[in-house]
Amino acid sequence: MRRVTKLATAVTATATLALTATACGESSTESSDGKKTKGVGLAFDVGGRDDHSFNEAAARGTDKAEKELGVKTKEMTAGNNETEETREQRLTSLAKAGYNPVIGVGFNYGKSVNKVAKDFPDTTFGVVDEQSHTKNVVGMTFAENESSYLVGVAAAKKTKSKKVSFIGGVDNALIQKFEAGYVKGVKDTDPKIKVEVDYLYKESDEGFNAPDRAKNMAKGMLARGNDVIYTAAGQSGAGSIEQISKKKGAWAIGVDSDQYRQKGLEKYKDVILTSSVKNVDVAVFELIKSVKEGKPLKGNQTFSLKEDGVSVATSGGYIDDIMDDINKAKKDIIAGKVDVPTRP
Repeated sequence: MRRVTKLATAVTATATLALTATACGESSTESSDGKKTKGVGLAFDVGGRDDHSFNEAAARGTDKAEKELGVKTKEMTAGNNETEETREQRLTSLAKAGYNPVIGVGFNYGKSVNKVAKDFPDTTFGVVDEQSHTKNVVGMTFAENESSYLVGVAAAKKTKSKKVSFIGGVDNALIQKFEAGYVKGVKDTDPKIKVEVDYLYKESDEGFNAPDRAKNMAKGMLARGNDVIYTAAGQSGAGSIEQISKKKGAWAIGVDSDQYRQKGLEKYKDVILTSSVKNVDVAVFELIKSVKEGKPLKGNQTFSLKEDGVSVATSGGYIDDIMDDINKAKKDIIAGKVDVPTRP
C-alpha cells in the first residue's frame, strides 16, 4: 500500500436520494488538462453535512476547494439502511451529470464506488474509509486506531473514578479500530482502569444517526460511574455529548472533527475534553486538487500519525497539562515502539 507524503496543513427509490445543494451551479470549470467538469460530486453518508463529525470534515475539504480552486460542489446525502442500488444510483447521477471527482464519504460507499467507477473510466472517484479496487478509484483510509490510542491516554489521565467508556455507532471493522486504539491507550497508561464498551447497533448504519439512543446509552454509563466517554458514532455523538454535559465532572471525547469547535455543539464545549481528529478534509481537498491539476491521485492513500493524517485536538486547553504524556505516546507509535491494534 502506498503511503501519502506529509499532509499539507494546508429507500430503494430515487426519492430517498436526499439532496443538499450548497454551491451546485450549473456552470462548468476546466482542469489544467483542458477537460470540462461541473465540479465535485460529494455523496455524504447518513447524517449529512451537519453531523458535527465525519461528513462535516469532508465538507470542509470541498469548501476549501471552492474557495481556493474555484470549483463548484454538488452534495447528496444518504438515508438510513440504504441498499447498494440506491448508493449506485446516487453516484451514477453525479458522474453522468459531469462531476469529477465523485467522492463517496464513508465505508458504506466502498462497493458502489468501485462498481460505478468502471462505467465512467474518464472520471476519478474517491471513497473515504475504504480501499480502491478499480483503477480510477482513490481509496482514502486513516489510522483511527492511532489517534484513538492518544485520546485513550488522555482519558486515563483525566478520569477520577477510574472508569471510562466507549460508545460505537455500529459494531463493524471500522469502528472497532476506534475501540481497539482507545482501550489500548487507556490500559497502557493505567491497567487498573475499567473500560466499558457498547455499540448503538450491531449492523444498522442508523447507529451514525441516532443521537437519542446515544444519549440514553451515555446516561447509563454515567450512572455506572464512568466519567470519561469516547463516542465514535457520527451524528449520534451529539446526543452523547449533550447527556455528558449534565453530569458534573464528566468528560466527553469527540471524534473525526474537533468537536469543541463545532457550532452545533458550542453549548457543550466545556465538557469536550479533546477529540480524535481524522483529517478527511485534507484528503478530500488533495484529491480535488489533483484532478483540477490534471494529475489525479491513484490507488490507496493511507493517512496515519506519521503523515499527520490523524491527530488529537487541544482546543479548550483541557489536556495542556498532559501533553507530555500524549506527545510521548505519539512519538512511540510513530517509532514503532507501540503497536496499536486495529481489532479489540
